[in-house]
Amino acid sequence: MKFATVLLCGFSAVALCACEIRPREAASTSQTSAPSATSMPAEAPPVLAIPPAPSAAPVARAVDRAVFDAAAPTPQARRDMLIRAQVLLDRAHFSPGVIDGQDGENVKNAIAAYERANGLPEDGVLDADVWAKLTADTGPILVDYAITPADAAGPYTPSIPKDYARMAKLDRLGFSGPLEALAERFHMDPALLQALNPGADFGAAGTKIVVAYPAREALPAKVATIEVDKARKQVRAYDAAHKLLAAYPATVGSGDLPTPSGEWAVRTIAPAPTWTYDPSRLNFGDRTAGKLTIQAGPNNPVGAVWIDLTKDTYGIHGAPEPRLVGKTASHGCVRLTNWDAVQLSKAVEKGTRVVFLGESAAITT
Repeated sequence: MKFATVLLCGFSAVALCACEIRPREAASTSQTSAPSATSMPAEAPPVLAIPPAPSAAPVARAVDRAVFDAAAPTPQARRDMLIRAQVLLDRAHFSPGVIDGQDGENVKNAIAAYERANGLPEDGVLDADVWAKLTADTGPILVDYAITPADAAGPYTPSIPKDYARMAKLDRLGFSGPLEALAERFHMDPALLQALNPGADFGAAGTKIVVAYPAREALPAKVATIEVDKARKQVRAYDAAHKLLAAYPATVGSGDLPTPSGEWAVRTIAPAPTWTYDPSRLNFGDRTAGKLTIQAGPNNPVGAVWIDLTKDTYGIHGAPEPRLVGKTASHGCVRLTNWDAVQLSKAVEKGTRVVFLGESAAITT
């Protein structure tokens, strides 16, 4: 029996630009100034360098032991099954986006790509065959983690304004606090991290928490071709033999603010980019503020890395709000979660082929 994924949470068509966040009523071009690399780290610290032992916490043991059941008897059993599937998809490089224990289009599309790569019927449905293939990876799903003094100390940026002039005054667009930083490091939705650790003080060094153990290895080969599937809202990476290596949920443009069509290439890669608001090239925001430089950080409008394309002003890049990736429209660029964008950036180079497929799906309010 098939276990069909169902979108549980709806999102309004907030006009989230792939290259910046701006109001819905702002002008409709897809221009941006190409970000510049900085020497800051491009991502959160590695997940965990050494494979850890399974957690003995009851909540972790329940997830590690979750079995496939198309008619999961309880909401918790369903959630645990989905957490296990999401972590295993992430580890196989078929990203579900944020690990949140919920069904949705990002999970469905990740499963479809995983099926394609593994010679299974491609329907995007979690079934016994997909489950058996995924669970050949017997590593722990949830593991213990002790919050370090560095985790607690930051530095953090508790409040990030939406106004560019005020944003440009910040020295760094860091995480808002330990909860957001830890959630991003372990590819999790903050709400799930809190639910798995009720009452935990994420700002206290020494606090022991349970976290996901997601992707920890680089892609197995150099990426020769990137496909941007605008209809499915997914980026797929192929090697030189056109073997599917990875797939990531993506935010793409809308009919009014389209993502490009055709074939382009990677021009350069900028880790930990700054972003320039240039009113001579951009037609949104407070133009009276003049040219502004937005500093680097994971909550920078273009996230942790910018993959610049030969299509002028367009790129593939990270996102300050990973839970919205694949669920909103951009202003034309291609937005991934920070961790997916960083993983992809390390496997591409100048000249890597980028092919845009299909048309952007409408996003309803």
